[in-house]
Amino acid sequence: MLEPICITGAGVVSAIGIGKSATLASLQEERSGIGAMEYLPSRHRELPVGEVHCSNAGMMQMLGISDDGYLTRTALMGRLALSEALEEARLSSSDLANVHFISSTTVGGMDRRERYHDQEAGGDARIATIATHNCADCTEMIAAPFGRFASYSTISTACSSATNAMITGANMLRCGLADIVVVGGSECLSMFHLNGFNALMILDGQPCRPFDRDRAGLNLGEGAAYLVLERASSAEKRKVTPLCFLKGYGNACDAYHQTASSPEGTGAIHAMEEALLTAGLRPSDIQYINAHGTGTPNNDESESQAIKHVFGNCHPPVSSTKSFTGHTTSASGSIEAVFCILALQHQFLPANLNWHTAMENGIVPVVATQLHHPVRNILSNAFGFGGNDSSLILSL
Repeated sequence: MLEPICITGAGVVSAIGIGKSATLASLQEERSGIGAMEYLPSRHRELPVGEVHCSNAGMMQMLGISDDGYLTRTALMGRLALSEALEEARLSSSDLANVHFISSTTVGGMDRRERYHDQEAGGDARIATIATHNCADCTEMIAAPFGRFASYSTISTACSSATNAMITGANMLRCGLADIVVVGGSECLSMFHLNGFNALMILDGQPCRPFDRDRAGLNLGEGAAYLVLERASSAEKRKVTPLCFLKGYGNACDAYHQTASSPEGTGAIHAMEEALLTAGLRPSDIQYINAHGTGTPNNDESESQAIKHVFGNCHPPVSSTKSFTGHTTSASGSIEAVFCILALQHQFLPANLNWHTAMENGIVPVVATQLHHPVRNILSNAFGFGGNDSSLILSL
């Protein structure tokens, strides 16, 4: 029998709060963080976003550091989330030599690079900073103040990145390559980021409406979340109480299109079925699905068909928390995993905000927060560009 994988610490930063306490209050009180741009210097002010409501200077103050000209917003959010996760898991710098760190991002330090874009051709000395802002450097930048981890890895599979970081960490534990792994992701908003999605014509000029008949696209968001995974024997030895368990997971790639999901949700079906199989659970054992639910016409249609294929017409309650945070892309899987942990700990179902009208043959989501709702097993979906689809099952 496989040894259980415990989650012993978690930290989160998003548009609805810095830290789990603020995040829980926002979810239960249905307070969305999506609104007008405050910090992103884009000309597209008409597009709502899910910004973390704190400036870089404010986050530096919270972390007790000064601006050295190198730190990216991705790294700052990541440090805040990682600090909370390590503290809850009771891991100090002296413990990290035996702890592995797997982080995910796609945009990386693009927010810093954009400041120097016009100077690149002139060979300005500040261009040297650009070389430090790739995805792997963001991982090192996030981890640096906490001590030396046993190893560092960076995963970038678009919107499934943080979920795949969790799967990679779980496989390391299952294969005996580690006893404790810290996993997750961080992603900041940037003009590159926003313009790219805008060019795809999948951004909504209003707050997103996942699974609604009149949905028109997604809102981009930003944030970070990290979770501490460890073997049950390690948690018992360290005398730490698990928050919950990572019971199952699955990953599949249907390679249907560079950006779109297959209409019938082939990759999503395989990912959800594999997660159930590795967890040893039946579809009827799931009490809630945290959907990928971006609010785009393609995703919500495809995911609806996939959920109905796996669960039938009597599927469990479903909602998309991207209606609170916007789509935090590479960090979304770990951010939403923390939301699921909060739902398990406090026995509630988050709402799918802004939903009004059922889409044809689509999912009808949870439209209001359901407090005091019994929940033991949660399925959380994260689907990426290129059909790289992943699912997790978190359980008490």
